[in-house]
Amino acid sequence: RQQLSTYQGFHQPSMASFSAALVALLVASCAAAAAATTFDVGDGHGWQTGVDYTAWTSDKTFAVGDALVFNYTSKAHTVTEVNKSGYDACSGGNSLSNDDSGATTITLTTPGVHYFICDVPGHCASGMKLAVTVTVAGGSTTGGTIPAGAAGGSLLPAMSGLVTAAAGALIVLAPF
Repeated sequence: RQQLSTYQGFHQPSMASFSAALVALLVASCAAAAAATTFDVGDGHGWQTGVDYTAWTSDKTFAVGDALVFNYTSKAHTVTEVNKSGYDACSGGNSLSNDDSGATTITLTTPGVHYFICDVPGHCASGMKLAVTVTVAGGSTTGGTIPAGAAGGSLLPAMSGLVTAAAGALIVLAPF
C-alpha cells in the first residue's frame, strides 16, 4: 500500500475511454478496408493480348487500397510493374515487381500512376500494357507518379493485422 500511494498523482485513463478508442480504431480500419474495390483486369477477357486496356480503364476510378486482379495463363504471360520509361519502351529490365503465376493480385498502396506490362517478347508492343492513375480517398493524386523502385507493400494485410490486434486488445481488456 505504501507503493500505491506514490502513484496517487498519476492519472490513468479509464478502461471505458481506452476501450472506446480501440473500438473507434477498429471501426475506422474496417471502413477503410470495406471501401476498397477489386478490379478484374480486362473483365471477362483477363490479361492477354488483343485487349484494349486503355479503354478498359477509361470508365474506372482507382484509389489507394483497391486491388487489381490479373488472370492469365501461367508462364504464358507476366504481370510486370515498371516505371513510366519501362512502360513507354515495353521493357521490364528495371521492373518493380514481376509475376507469371497466372493469378496476380496487386494492391494499390500509393497514389500516382502505376504501370504494368507483359514482359513476354512482343506482348507489350501488341497492347498488353496497363497504366492506372490511383487517387487517395478524397480523389486526389497527391504524390504524383511513383518513383522508380517505390513498389509498396500491401495495405489490406497490414490493416487486417491492425484490426486483429485492436480486437484482441479489446477482448483481453474487456473483463477489467
